[in-house]
Amino acid sequence: MTALLGRDTPARPGAGYPPGNGEATPAGVATRRPVNGSVHSWHLSFGKDGPGTRFTVLLAGCPLQCVYCLHPDTVRTRNGRRTSADEVLTEAARHRPLIETGGGLTVSGGEPLLQPVFAGELLHRFKHELGCHTVLGTSGFLGARAGDALLRDVDLVLLDIRSSHPEICRRVTGRHLGPTLTFARRLAGLGREVRVRFVLVPGLTDAEENITGAARFAASLGNVTGVDVLPCGRPGERGARPTGRGTPARHVRVPTEEQLGTARAIFAAEGLNTA
Repeated sequence: MTALLGRDTPARPGAGYPPGNGEATPAGVATRRPVNGSVHSWHLSFGKDGPGTRFTVLLAGCPLQCVYCLHPDTVRTRNGRRTSADEVLTEAARHRPLIETGGGLTVSGGEPLLQPVFAGELLHRFKHELGCHTVLGTSGFLGARAGDALLRDVDLVLLDIRSSHPEICRRVTGRHLGPTLTFARRLAGLGREVRVRFVLVPGLTDAEENITGAARFAASLGNVTGVDVLPCGRPGERGARPTGRGTPARHVRVPTEEQLGTARAIFAAEGLNTA
């Protein structure tokens, strides 16, 4: 992974997240002008950030305060570097022979919809200039910031649904569940393909009722083509550091393979692919 360190400059003035329930004015239309954003890093991955080999761009900044975070060093915008869309496209084009064989390009984070104009510009140019399959990785909390034009340039959304219960979601993320569910329904209405990501945290998200609720909601949408049940990482490992709130690391257990299998079976019972 190529780390891009330095001070962050938001893609547009006031590009912070909205308070309260996450509602905001839709944005994210490609502009045909130079666009800059705060980029944490980019890297190549296989089968992790979407199908095939992918060039994945991690944007800096996230409004959530998850007890455990996949990329905790992307949460703060100051951990990003002011980067132009042209620079990202130039780097992505270098890997075109790899990503064209069943892969593509992914915009994730952090939370990419914290910078909807920049994220939209990248997705548009990835799709129409490089002609590649595009993926948006998001919590959906800022889904109201994604205009329909941005979503038309997305082939697949990797949507994090942390819980089906509002109080559990608040304990895990520090934020409301409603905006994520609203965004999920909107994606279904637009016919955008979704793959749900559900992180299993013993003592927080592993209750059968909570998993069943998430599974039934996902199955009701009609556009969810798969579910990834992911384990929270071990305390102290990269991608498993606490973000300074909620349950202390020493009190959170890593799920066993049996627990993961049980959760996957609940999703599968609702007709969802968990492979």
